[in-house]
Amino acid sequence: MKTKEKKIKITLKSIIYLSFIFFLALYSIMFYNMYFPSNKSYTKETIAKPEIKISNANEIDLENIIKQNTDNSQTEQITRKEEVLEYLTQYRTNKDIPKGISYVIQDGREGKQEILIKTIYDNNGNVISEEQIGTTITKASANKIVEIGGADYKSDYKVKVGDKIYITSDVLAIWEEPSEESRKITTLNQNDEVKVIEIKQNWYKIQYKNINGWIKSEATIYLNPNVGNEQSQYLGTKTKQELLSQLKFDMKLNKPSGFSLEQFKKVLSDAKDINKIFEKNAEYFYYIEKQYNINGIFVASVGIHESAWGTSKIAIDKNNLFGYGAYDSNPYNGAYNFTNYSQSIDLIARVFMKYYLNPSGTNIYANEKAVGTYYNGENLSGINNKYATDKNWASAVFSYMKYLYNKL
Repeated sequence: MKTKEKKIKITLKSIIYLSFIFFLALYSIMFYNMYFPSNKSYTKETIAKPEIKISNANEIDLENIIKQNTDNSQTEQITRKEEVLEYLTQYRTNKDIPKGISYVIQDGREGKQEILIKTIYDNNGNVISEEQIGTTITKASANKIVEIGGADYKSDYKVKVGDKIYITSDVLAIWEEPSEESRKITTLNQNDEVKVIEIKQNWYKIQYKNINGWIKSEATIYLNPNVGNEQSQYLGTKTKQELLSQLKFDMKLNKPSGFSLEQFKKVLSDAKDINKIFEKNAEYFYYIEKQYNINGIFVASVGIHESAWGTSKIAIDKNNLFGYGAYDSNPYNGAYNFTNYSQSIDLIARVFMKYYLNPSGTNIYANEKAVGTYYNGENLSGINNKYATDKNWASAVFSYMKYLYNKL
């Protein structure tokens, strides 16, 4: 029994020893083949490429495609901007006063609005397009109300020192100086009679009972007792030669043209105005001269140019002769809607005077001060610099001005 057990132990050791020798030999062969390969050929692993089908193409320049895509990339940015919400002007005809007379019965009040603007830039930071995509009114504006003469007789009478005039607005302040920044003395009511003792631009120094002070001239009216319904008065009307002598490409446009009401109606009656828009609204180009001291023929010429004599879709659908509010990228949807043409005529006149035709701080209409954001001169070239992307805009507008002046 003992001899047999010893034999079994020797056999197990032999098996373990042989196994060790086998694995050692196997690792030696693998090591040799790895570092000392033979010249035999082996099958190589290949990766299949996807098939690209491009009709009529010889070769794909991948680097060029990537460059083009990079160059054409765009960045979109949404910005908020607070702007003044300009008031609109409502004109009402009063048949009890002569044609050519206008007066304010309610002052306008500006509001505030927040505008959302979408701007798209290219990869170099250049603006590709800009579009207004929304507005929110943060402070409501109040409309200005102006009454204009509708009687059968006419008057261009200019108030002089010593005249008695009448207050037209519901309430009108008397100021210590011809400025709303001075001390307010008291207030007047509609139809109060006052005497003019001094005239300074758009202000009258008046005497009321025992009070002397300054009031805004636009909220007053003078009724000439020497003019009746059967009479006609054209005081201050300039001749055709006088008006034409002022017509120059570089003329100052923040000055009235000097055309009378009848002259505006004459030159704006034209066969090209197939919808009779300018003919029917000629008087408003006259009244903006009286209120804002702007050249009304210039404003009319801008409207004719921008609306193609009132035939554009924006002019017809939105009563907007000037494309006001329109962006180049989406002009129709951006353009403002107006209730009537007089509103767009009045607003653009104020915009030109406030932002384009006068440097910042200049006293303009009704003691309003110019903002001058886009001021680059008070002539056509100066306006063209900021108002229109078309470099020929000024020349086109001036050609219409010459056309209208020569119709006198």
